Amino acid sequence: MTTVTSPVAGRSIGLAAVPDPVFSGAMVGPGTAVDPVREPSAAVAPVDGIIVSLHPHAFVVVDEEGHGVLTHLGIDTVQFNGEGFELLVSKGDTVRRGDPVVRWDPAQVEAAGKSPVCPVVALEATAESLSDLSESGDVAAGALLFSWT
Repeated sequence: MTTVTSPVAGRSIGLAAVPDPVFSGAMVGPGTAVDPVREPSAAVAPVDGIIVSLHPHAFVVVDEEGHGVLTHLGIDTVQFNGEGFELLVSKGDTVRRGDPVVRWDPAQVEAAGKSPVCPVVALEATAESLSDLSESGDVAAGALLFSWT
């Protein structure tokens, strides 16, 4: 079983509340989302594993069971072309849960007219394979978001 923890501190809101049909419709995969605290911070690895995809606004960590977890920092933030995001690791790096991956400021994202909501998605998973799904309430970075069997 893979335990997926929150990459950011904030409020768990569930994928259905994400203001993007690709995420809210679970087209990328099942999971949840976190509305982050509006302060500069580092998004952290939600699982132990290898960084297999890394962009300023999003990253994927694959654990030893082959489970890939996508963290997307804000909605439509690809349009920033990396501005306001600082990569703290490189593609191919091994990370431990809680290791800083990308430094960013959700308040800047919001000020630029984009949603800072962070989908956390289990790639190539079925909704039935997730349990303990957090879809409401405050979460700390590193707090349980869901379990994946």
